[in-house]
Amino acid sequence: MQGAAILVTGAARRIGAAIARRLHGTGANVVLHCHRSRGDAERLKDELDAVRAASAAVVQADLLDLARLPSLVEESAGAFGRLDALVNNASSFYPTPFGLIGEDEWNDLVGSNLRAPLFLSQAAAPLLRESRGSIVNLVDIHAERPLRDFLVYSLAKAGLAGLTRALALELGPEVRVNGVAPGAILWPDGDEHFAPSEKGRIIDQTPLARIGSPEDVAGAVKYLIFDAPFVSGQILAVDGGRGIHL
Repeated sequence: MQGAAILVTGAARRIGAAIARRLHGTGANVVLHCHRSRGDAERLKDELDAVRAASAAVVQADLLDLARLPSLVEESAGAFGRLDALVNNASSFYPTPFGLIGEDEWNDLVGSNLRAPLFLSQAAAPLLRESRGSIVNLVDIHAERPLRDFLVYSLAKAGLAGLTRALALELGPEVRVNGVAPGAILWPDGDEHFAPSEKGRIIDQTPLARIGSPEDVAGAVKYLIFDAPFVSGQILAVDGGRGIHL
């Protein structure tokens, strides 16, 4: 896959940036999507270009704007003249306790976690069929076991798990579609969602007795894109075994 071109959404920071670095390290060219984190995305682009000249590009778009998604795919493919893989990583995450859920929260969480991956995949499908490429969706172990007070997020990720399997049917045999379901990898920015006692409980539930790292997720994405030619319609949990206890 030397010279392959891969679009990673939400690539400026955290897990998305780790995924972009790992894929770039295989020899792929990466297109870094961002929305509000343009500065971080440009710094990552400079870092990757310093390793291999002209090997990264930045595209900026609000993924909730469906009319923008086809041109986002076109810009991404234009950066390197092709598109070999799409990683749907961008995600909103925050609690929506039942009884307090509003339309704005619904539109944002379902929009970023389910609707955007569907419509981006639809826009990218002709190019991915041409390259016999793949799609990897960042799901969540809570797609299978909902997280209390995160109803809309859990629902959206459950939909994304279903979309992953459905797209594997729709796009095969030319395009493989898989998912990665992280467990506790990074605590959210600001740390306001989980008290110390809750963090301790989560770690106690994990057979490996720790949280994971973004590199753990990045390695799974790299495997599904580059090293799994007969794998499609699967969702790989990267959770330290925590799913056993949920």
